[in-house]
Amino acid sequence: MSFVVQMVDVFGAEPLSGNPLAVVIGADALGTEELQRLTRWFNLSETAFLLSPSHPGADYRVRIFTLEREMPFAGHPTLGSCHAWLSAGHAPKRQTEIVQECGAGLVTIRRDQGRLSFGAPPLIRSGTPSKDELTEALHFLGIEPCEVVDAAWIDNGPGWLGIRLASAEKVLSLNPERRWPRRIDIGVVGPHAHGDVAFEVRAFFSDHLGTIVEDPVTGSLNASLAQWLFAAGVVEEAYVAAQGTRLGRKGRIHVTRDEARQIWVGGETRTHVEGRLQGLLER
Repeated sequence: MSFVVQMVDVFGAEPLSGNPLAVVIGADALGTEELQRLTRWFNLSETAFLLSPSHPGADYRVRIFTLEREMPFAGHPTLGSCHAWLSAGHAPKRQTEIVQECGAGLVTIRRDQGRLSFGAPPLIRSGTPSKDELTEALHFLGIEPCEVVDAAWIDNGPGWLGIRLASAEKVLSLNPERRWPRRIDIGVVGPHAHGDVAFEVRAFFSDHLGTIVEDPVTGSLNASLAQWLFAAGVVEEAYVAAQGTRLGRKGRIHVTRDEARQIWVGGETRTHVEGRLQGLLER
């Protein structure tokens, strides 16, 4: 049996400048162990598997895996999966939106100005980190408490702890630890003083081997950062964030908030490779 697979670049301002995602289409016959093994073989930060929906209101279902575990929700796999599903010739039940079913429930995706945007899911953990939690994060980042403007749990699935610094330059200057003894997921944001990009974002997490990875562009983090920034009154209108700069990428995340105060996180999506995946169910 073979499966269609697409390699999609998500959030890139230009080709090959965002976060790559492997999307396997029609993966209903594959079990969890096979999905995890395939994800590790691709060796990308995440791989997404499209399946038939089980909820009557959904257009498709997606299972999202990192090298270590299955995720209930992640941002760039959401947009990349939707892009691949549409590219495969599918049509949504509603003209103006696509509904994705995932571990976090139903996620709405919109098409606007040729760009896909997902509605930010609610946080599952918020509030101020404890003194010990913040101390650990600052030790990991290599900065002092006086350099932190604000800190909060902004977890919408992956486990993000948000750290706000005074400037984009300070964010870009960070050189965190390369290994960490415990699982860690930290997102850092700081404002640009001038230009079309309002904020610089960096995301750090530990992989299944304890090595620290910097993610090129992270939709889930930018969604929760936006909720935090709007709630704190730091921003009041739409903005664009940059991510991946230190990695040589040009990620651009477009954030808006509608009249119902729903935050939407969008970016460009491009299929760069399409083919067939073979031999998975052979015995």
